[in-house]
Amino acid sequence: MSIFKITFMKIELAATDEEIQTCFPAMHELRPFLTAEDFVPRVRRLMKGGFQLVYIKTDDGKVPAVGGFRIVEMLHRGKSIYLDDLSTMELHRNKGFGEKIIDWLMELAKKEGCYSFHLDSGVQRFDAHRFYLRKKFNITAHHFAVQLKPLE
Repeated sequence: MSIFKITFMKIELAATDEEIQTCFPAMHELRPFLTAEDFVPRVRRLMKGGFQLVYIKTDDGKVPAVGGFRIVEMLHRGKSIYLDDLSTMELHRNKGFGEKIIDWLMELAKKEGCYSFHLDSGVQRFDAHRFYLRKKFNITAHHFAVQLKPLE
């Protein structure tokens, strides 16, 4: 077991291809079907629809946590932030990184005039559910889906 100490961290939006690629290892833990080769082109395509990556960079240049989100407007809920993905590398879990990203996004939502903050979480992700409930999220809907083909 290694000792891990952070003396400095920065929360940033990924803008360059290099910044996007540094987010891959953390995102890959949540989305293992993603490949390193396809990650930047896929994120760039998503960015055309408003997707953004927020990440934490530590003083040693590592990215222990990442969030993929978009600011959207819908008739039923107005302007809101939707968090597509929140991933913290297993080695760095329970150290407050996910909470820092959620807090940063909450502040962004307020600055952007959003009415609410939304996310979906797989029914099997009990630790994540406990975290979201601690952060004052409510379970407000059931999400229904039909899988048409495997993810690739």
